[in-house]
Amino acid sequence: MNTLTPLYNTLQERLRPEDVADMILTLLQGKLSTREAAILDRAARGSLARNYTGYTSMAQYFAGVVKADRQVKKAIEIFKLNTATVPDPAQVEDFVKEVSLLIQKNFGENNFETDRLNKLQRKEAGLDISKRAYNKRWRLLKRLEDKLLTIAREKRKLNIQLIAKHGLAHELAFTDFSSDEAGACFIAYYNARCNLRSEFTIACQQRPFDEIAEMLLARCNTSGTNWWAIAHIYPDQQTLSYLTDEQRGCLLGKWTAVLQDTAALLGEVWRSSDINQATMVVRKGNDSSTWNNTAGAWNKARDHWMHLIYAMGMDQLLNEICFGKVLRLMAGDVAWWHKITGGGLDEATVVWNELPLPWEVFEGKAHCNRNMIVEACRKARLDPEKSGWIAPRNKKVAAFRPTPELVHGVVVSNPFLATILKKHKYYSGK
Repeated sequence: MNTLTPLYNTLQERLRPEDVADMILTLLQGKLSTREAAILDRAARGSLARNYTGYTSMAQYFAGVVKADRQVKKAIEIFKLNTATVPDPAQVEDFVKEVSLLIQKNFGENNFETDRLNKLQRKEAGLDISKRAYNKRWRLLKRLEDKLLTIAREKRKLNIQLIAKHGLAHELAFTDFSSDEAGACFIAYYNARCNLRSEFTIACQQRPFDEIAEMLLARCNTSGTNWWAIAHIYPDQQTLSYLTDEQRGCLLGKWTAVLQDTAALLGEVWRSSDINQATMVVRKGNDSSTWNNTAGAWNKARDHWMHLIYAMGMDQLLNEICFGKVLRLMAGDVAWWHKITGGGLDEATVVWNELPLPWEVFEGKAHCNRNMIVEACRKARLDPEKSGWIAPRNKKVAAFRPTPELVHGVVVSNPFLATILKKHKYYSGK
């Protein structure tokens, strides 16, 4: 096994930065300067492997998509198929299409009134089963098709959640990741930092680019660095300057496609929810999880897209079309906390309310350009460049802070206590 394989696997996981740092420290043993080793050890000493409990209540993976295994097994049983093997998730659709032929059902035709065969049609098709048995099989296949649609939607939402956290890191091929050891170490650690959970606070969240990420990135300044791989997760102007025009164009195409997909989902959620645009405080009936994940993906894609536009010298395009940010929904108790501590409506919310809905701009249903955003920021007394509304935001280096144990965003000192609190739905709002 390649020594970088365990590190590559973390791109699909949600390990704590401390645990990834410990893996990197072991991998780079003897290759780090005394200063570099000391910086990396600030995080590594907090890894589960070095902790006497070796336990965290927080999941080490993103929640996956529930498969159709139960429904497929039922179909195998009812249709008396000569197999006990549940097909691979990617082959479930082919399985449904093949089984549908056994009762002359056309895939995708699921109207109970018009798409079933009547008694004469069943007889002509050679189906020697009762109406009840036929209906049972027909309904099962319809449920399987519904499940396929649900799986497709949940896969899409999971991909959007991953993009919101760490960009395109999870799409990196192993060959690109493993071609450069120093780059691989930076990508893996920065990915873990990007995947940190949000804390229940009115202060700023932890910034992913900390002093350890800075040190690991500094080690990449060699001729053998794979900047293409790094640009999938950290597209600052220096990183993009090392790419070819073709590579920058490829990434611009990828991020434009992400904007298109997230714009479509944002529009779907917006139309099906009664979101309070004026305050963006969540209320009953809002699908806040889907909205916030998708808003995060839009803003991440927009940020990467903006970096590429400037790196390619195409910023004049923003005079014609410029997408605004999408605000997340805020929990009511956080909004109340802001209010009692003297806070008011966030400046970004003021800008958000002044501009057309970003997905409508992307879809060509509304118009927005750089001048409109500058004017909206002026009204909100916000610097449009420093705040990242019309230009790439400059990343500041944060001090490393140990990953807190969280229960629905609330910091809990002990992981075992956190497990109990989660089990009994403390801080969940339920």
